[in-house]
Amino acid sequence: MKIKSKQHIIHNLDEWYAFTENNKSLKNTVLQDINFCAENIDWSLYKINQTSFLGCTLKKEDAIGLIERGAFYYPKFSKLPFNPYRSFLYTWQELMDGYHPLDDRSVDLKIYKHFSETKYTSTVHEAMAQRIHDHSIDDALRELLEYDAYGMTKKKCVGFMGGHSTKRGSEFYNKTALAAKKITEKGFYVVTGGGPGIMEAANLGAYMANYSDEDLIDAIAMLSDLDFETSNQVDYLAKNYHTQAKLVLDKYSNKSESLAIPTWFYGHEPSNLFATSIAKYFSNSIREDTLLAISLYGIVYAPGSAGTTQEIFQEAAQNHYGTFGYYSPMVFLGVKRYVEDTSLYSVLHQLAEGYKYKELLYLTNEAEEAVDFILKNPPIKVE
Repeated sequence: MKIKSKQHIIHNLDEWYAFTENNKSLKNTVLQDINFCAENIDWSLYKINQTSFLGCTLKKEDAIGLIERGAFYYPKFSKLPFNPYRSFLYTWQELMDGYHPLDDRSVDLKIYKHFSETKYTSTVHEAMAQRIHDHSIDDALRELLEYDAYGMTKKKCVGFMGGHSTKRGSEFYNKTALAAKKITEKGFYVVTGGGPGIMEAANLGAYMANYSDEDLIDAIAMLSDLDFETSNQVDYLAKNYHTQAKLVLDKYSNKSESLAIPTWFYGHEPSNLFATSIAKYFSNSIREDTLLAISLYGIVYAPGSAGTTQEIFQEAAQNHYGTFGYYSPMVFLGVKRYVEDTSLYSVLHQLAEGYKYKELLYLTNEAEEAVDFILKNPPIKVE
């Protein structure tokens, strides 16, 4: 396999000076969201070849000179509640900045409202900003996960999927949290869709990997103490939904890392507060594909509805054709849901007949068994 020459991406002035200390070639180099105006740089000393400046601020004469020499210069966008050229993933603190239970003025909600206004009728300006933003998230995600040339990540990612409306403290919320905790303790890296329900349970379990199982039970009890204005509401509509999560964060501050990959396409679902890195996308299709693509060490499916079913068959198709170079475990946590209620597990077994990934399908009701199967069944490289 021929490996293409690597593209260098520089995100700040420290990286710029380190990169150019003994190097005057900017071939295949991207400089992203850097302010060079206060720097005295003689750009004539540098070789320009497939060099891109994304959202950088340059002196007018420097920008003109670089463009004349063949550099690609993409200026900053104006009047947007997000930075398309961001160099790093989100945190919940950034997204929730400005939030109050009685008056949500969070950055997250501002971006969602802006996106919703032109969701189906975006201008070229808006569409480009969103796509550049999502590419920036791709770039930050690659840096976090550390891909090799064959698509395998240094972090051993295990995805968790299931119903967004699963209640805190319910059977499969608890089992998902325990499974995520155990898999994190074994050195794996938990990945979810970043929302409430099963997704929150998995990020919570990963977060609590430095604590005991009894501490996890206590954290779930704290989260479950919710205050609803009316009865029969989903958890994330409770007035103190985020307040209880913050109480858990304060009590158990020795966190363990995990990843969330949500989208503003489903902006009515709040991001949970237990993922330490958040790769939030505008494009839901890219987000879903990415989530499945990086979970090469397996995916655990707790009970869910239409969205979870879609993700099951999307992953099955990727396994069926070896799309991402590896066959990955698919673990179904919930016998009643996946055999008695829907027959989904049986359908997949039939679909996988004669294919390598058939041996990577597993059905259980127990969190420990789900973890054990993933430990004993690493991804299989497609030959």
